[in-house]
Amino acid sequence: MAVMSDVLHRSPYEVHPDWPAFQDKLAEEAVTVGCTNTREIRARLTDAGVWPRHVRSVADLGAIPVLEKDDLPELQAAHPPFGGMLSYRAGTLKRIYRSPGPINDPQGDREDFWRVAPAASAAGFRAGDVVLNSFSYHLTPGGLMLDAGFRKLGCTVIPGGVGNTAAQIEVACAAGATGYAGTPQFLLTLLERAVEMERRLPFRRALVTGAPLPPSLRARLQYEFRVDVYQSYGTADAGTLGYECEVKDGWHVAPEVVIELLVPGDDRPAGDGETGQVVVTSPNEVYPLVRFGTGDLSAWNREPCSCGRTSHRLAGFLGRVGEGVKVKGMFVHPRELAAALQGDPVVARYQAVVTEGAGGEDVFTVRVEAAPGCEMGDEVLVALEARIREAVKVRPVVEVVGAGEVGEGAGEVVDGRGGDGQTLT
Repeated sequence: MAVMSDVLHRSPYEVHPDWPAFQDKLAEEAVTVGCTNTREIRARLTDAGVWPRHVRSVADLGAIPVLEKDDLPELQAAHPPFGGMLSYRAGTLKRIYRSPGPINDPQGDREDFWRVAPAASAAGFRAGDVVLNSFSYHLTPGGLMLDAGFRKLGCTVIPGGVGNTAAQIEVACAAGATGYAGTPQFLLTLLERAVEMERRLPFRRALVTGAPLPPSLRARLQYEFRVDVYQSYGTADAGTLGYECEVKDGWHVAPEVVIELLVPGDDRPAGDGETGQVVVTSPNEVYPLVRFGTGDLSAWNREPCSCGRTSHRLAGFLGRVGEGVKVKGMFVHPRELAAALQGDPVVARYQAVVTEGAGGEDVFTVRVEAAPGCEMGDEVLVALEARIREAVKVRPVVEVVGAGEVGEGAGEVVDGRGGDGQTLT
């Protein structure tokens, strides 16, 4: 196959001569499309006394209240399946997914619905590349999000999915896969396991998301294993929101979205270098979003990038304001943990803690106190582990602790990892 031209690698959006004006047009379009086609956006604008004609710029969005991602489960439960946010009937969709929360996510029929191709292209992927995609293809959208973007570029995709490490190594070697997509931690796992198997994975570049990429891990992947690693940032609701170019100095705002950074507490626009919540507006024809609060924190880097793209950049992942904590590429919510453990006569108190293992992997530990007079034998622990895993979609380490050891914050999910960057899906 012929190598992809630079048309996508340097799209008109990415080198737009007046990027702020282009964002203004996207904001205007998103409000018009959303108010016309969705009940949720129309109601929110009506309550705020805003009409589409009032919005002609990103600044005008300030009159519209933010819809927080943490409010989606309740909204969707009240108006299933998408809380009045869908432009078309659910039966016209290509696929429907179920993300932790729980949150239902739609996929329209458009090619590369989540706009992953520009991120993959910026990472150097081209037609004819063979890519191992290690995200799940089951129920959650991560696997097919990446799959669609790579296939739009003309890449061949191996749908590796989750687990089966040895089999994924064998097929990647047999197919000559020079590319990888998934979390950076699983990439390291594959590379280390391949060494143990006396195999050499042919990966030359990787597009990683869904988990932290500390500088130490990036350096090891690049210098020890010779894999050129690029980050992408996005959500199941809004698709790709940002990605790294060859300079690797922040995430360029992705095509077809407006991003505001709003300071938590007063929702004023964050100044340069000030931390704010990533709030998304998108004129997506199937699932338009107007001031959708992701819960993620970042900051602006408005300095011109030497790659030639004119879009502003996000300074990486700087924490969260929402209740969900990302673990092994999946959000874990306290309410899902509560559904699994609250009311259990054996469990008095519990708390989940996410830490970083020796190899940079996420370790999800659920600390439980036994109820008075109850014993937590092996059978009870196995049942608890299975129930937690079913509820949050992440395998836990269940640790029994003494009475009183789960203190303030019982029932919560605590992120005990360091402050290094994290990308999301």
